[in-house]
Amino acid sequence: MNEDQQLRNQAELEVKANQKNIIEDAYYPSYHVAPPVGLINDPNGLIQWNGTYHLFYQWMPFKTGHGSKFWGHLSSANLVDWTRHAAALTPSDWFDKDGVYSGSAIEKDDQLYLFYTGNVKTDDIRDAYQCLATSTDGIHFEKEGVQISVPEGFTAHFRDPKVWKKDDKYYMVIGAQTIEEKGTVVGFESFDLKRWEFNGVLADGFGYMWECPDFFTLDGVDILLFSPQGLESHGIDYQNVHQSGYITGKLDYQNWHFDHGDFTELDRGFEFYAPQTTEDAYGRRILIGWMGVPDQDEELHPTHENKWIHQLTLPRELHVRSGHIFQKPVEELKDLREKTLYDGDVTELLELDISRSAEVNIHEIDDEKLHIDLFDYATIDFNKSDRTITLTRPRLDGNGLEKRVGKLREPLNSIQAYIDHSSLEIFVNDGELVFSSRMFAAVEDKGLTVKTNARVKVYALRSMIGR
Repeated sequence: MNEDQQLRNQAELEVKANQKNIIEDAYYPSYHVAPPVGLINDPNGLIQWNGTYHLFYQWMPFKTGHGSKFWGHLSSANLVDWTRHAAALTPSDWFDKDGVYSGSAIEKDDQLYLFYTGNVKTDDIRDAYQCLATSTDGIHFEKEGVQISVPEGFTAHFRDPKVWKKDDKYYMVIGAQTIEEKGTVVGFESFDLKRWEFNGVLADGFGYMWECPDFFTLDGVDILLFSPQGLESHGIDYQNVHQSGYITGKLDYQNWHFDHGDFTELDRGFEFYAPQTTEDAYGRRILIGWMGVPDQDEELHPTHENKWIHQLTLPRELHVRSGHIFQKPVEELKDLREKTLYDGDVTELLELDISRSAEVNIHEIDDEKLHIDLFDYATIDFNKSDRTITLTRPRLDGNGLEKRVGKLREPLNSIQAYIDHSSLEIFVNDGELVFSSRMFAAVEDKGLTVKTNARVKVYALRSMIGR
């Protein structure tokens, strides 16, 4: 038995040994993607191929810590109901033995191409290789080895290739660190996805490392998503250990020059990182992110004892309005609605017991302030005088409260919140602001309190797993 098959067998044994306890964990989500065992982080290779959505992800099946990652694999016809497949890739070769790190997917000649970073460590010295695997059926992948090595002037923190096609060329962006330890995104181009030419730096300017880049054009605007490390907090901004956000502008492909504006955070919540997008057959730009942050309180999550940690966000459709990205839940998520728990006008106060798997919609808001309390754990507050939305929760170490704040550019008109056992995703003003966060409330608490004057609808949502 070869190394790849041994790793696959060991991973499946871990799934089978722990599946019952994980699914019965009151914090395990009903309709978000979470690991079958172990740790999940970055979404990878998001693509719609031959009518089916494929979602890969960084997966450590053997512990709830980071290490030599696999690529887990799910598929879906509707972005709601996901089928788990065997791991797409394992860390089984010399060029990826310490982790099949993040990357992307693209279609060519009826084949699915996966580009990823092979992580190698020898005597604590890191090497990074940009690698390729291909498939004709979307399930079984054949590794084709190293395609790109680290160019001169950069450290081995050189990873996370994202590939796209424009006209007759393919382009790739990679998150990188210069030998001066400055964060950057660099680019390559190719006619055949096999022979790559280095184009140089696409963007830089702050932080010590930029991870998980993604480049696309949306509503006539060129956008670079990335997750920079090394930003200091500033006012209400950059409050997490590491950030995720975007810059917008116009890319001159011929001269490889990106004329762009300032960096904007994509999500205002406690846990959001490494988002990846794809364009589907309907022309929608779909985003999924990791509902976690590296190096940020991961050891404090209560799910370790049940052998799992982290989850991904819901799929979101992106649009650009007035130079800013708006994110809204994909339309298909309405299919999760199983039962209406409340539908009516609220004058000053609503108190209601709800499912731990629920959707709350508040609109036609006519008040100076708004206050929401979820399970006596998380609160959402709006202050009209400064147009701020504040999300507050207990610190994971138990020492007081912590908050995240976003500021609206327009008057508040709607709040949509998805609650899934231990997670909360809040979409304000049709996605002008978004907050993604974990929420480890006492399992017996089911109370929702809304203080405002507005129209409120609350739905119980169905589960994707057999609890």
